[in-house]
Amino acid sequence: MSESAVSDAEEMTVAAAFAGMRRVVPVVFRANCPECRGRFELSAGALRLAIGATSRTTFYSFTCPDCGVLVRKPAGERIVELLTDGGVKTLRLHSTV
Repeated sequence: MSESAVSDAEEMTVAAAFAGMRRVVPVVFRANCPECRGRFELSAGALRLAIGATSRTTFYSFTCPDCGVLVRKPAGERIVELLTDGGVKTLRLHSTV
């Protein structure tokens, strides 16, 4: 790499580096509560994903913002993909066999 290329890179400002980027919109997930039947949107931080060894032990959970009940729902492959891509924290469950 030439010395001029290095000096040009060192002089680049943060604003110039991010000039072509678009604004990032936070991901929200639509959910509903089976207890109170509330419908709402949740941020990735409000959800947890647990990936188990089988489809029966793979689920996501959240606390209903309307009634406070802990909701746990099964998560198939597509739901797992959407939640992980959206930044939901994931816990991998290990079998104790």
